[in-house]
Amino acid sequence: MAAINAIEVSHLTKQFGQKTVVDDVSFKVQPGEVFGLLGPNGAGKTTTLRMMTTLLKADAGQVTIFGHDTIKEGRLARSMFGLTGQYASVDEDISARENLMIFARLNGLSRSDAKQRTAELLNEFSLVNSADKALKNFSGGMRRRLDLAVSLITRPTLIFLDEPTTGLDPRTRTQMWDTIRQLVKQGSTIILTTQYLDEADQLADHLAIIDHGKLVKMGTPAELKQQIGGSKLTFKVCQTTQITAAVQLLTPQVGQIQQTDSALSMRLNQVNQLNTILTMLNQAKIKITQLVVQEPSLDDVFMDLTVGKN
Repeated sequence: MAAINAIEVSHLTKQFGQKTVVDDVSFKVQPGEVFGLLGPNGAGKTTTLRMMTTLLKADAGQVTIFGHDTIKEGRLARSMFGLTGQYASVDEDISARENLMIFARLNGLSRSDAKQRTAELLNEFSLVNSADKALKNFSGGMRRRLDLAVSLITRPTLIFLDEPTTGLDPRTRTQMWDTIRQLVKQGSTIILTTQYLDEADQLADHLAIIDHGKLVKMGTPAELKQQIGGSKLTFKVCQTTQITAAVQLLTPQVGQIQQTDSALSMRLNQVNQLNTILTMLNQAKIKITQLVVQEPSLDDVFMDLTVGKN
């Protein structure tokens, strides 16, 4: 018997007025993985996530969570996941402990169970020392950790994280990444929307790149980077008067060349192209500096698939 997917999204579509913001999107998420929804602002990531979590009704299409239709079996489907948004829907004037107790009781836990679960989550998310402070005194990172803790009260097997590290400092982002990895180790499935390419590269097992409401590419981070092909060569031309000559000399060899001030960037399809390029520049007496060779990154994938494509 085939394993049931954690999520199946089939032909999901949503319009606001005349604008189609999610356009016939389909994908599957396997249990126990981190699945990233990646795309620029306004691409349709959050709208897709809101339909998956029943916060927004789709105009067409279907979502199932562990085999349960989110429309026909909404209550059961909702019981299987936790949702963490960009901003915590908690009370600013009371403490983290009190917020967790309230949400635990709202989720049906008895007073004693709510107290125990609150203590566990405060410890798990390093909030014990600040547990009885009012939330208005919390830093952004502490707020985000509390928001995640609230979504985990019922120990859901599926967790939706909508841009969980937006606005956090680098150290707190790294702590949040460690928390997400720990949740996966414990058996959770994570759906992550993010604008941060390094975050997607660090955390996601599979990625779906959405642009203008359409699913433009899917795959593992490694597969997507491989499709871009080749390393990226960047260097600066020492004399600005020689930039045009360098571009004209190398274009037949490498194809498209990007110029930023005196820096030239190009894609290498083969490693031995580097030696050829350096020889050609040397023979033409064009001096260069700050030469860097980089493997393809998710930034390259993202730019290739989304920028300027309408």
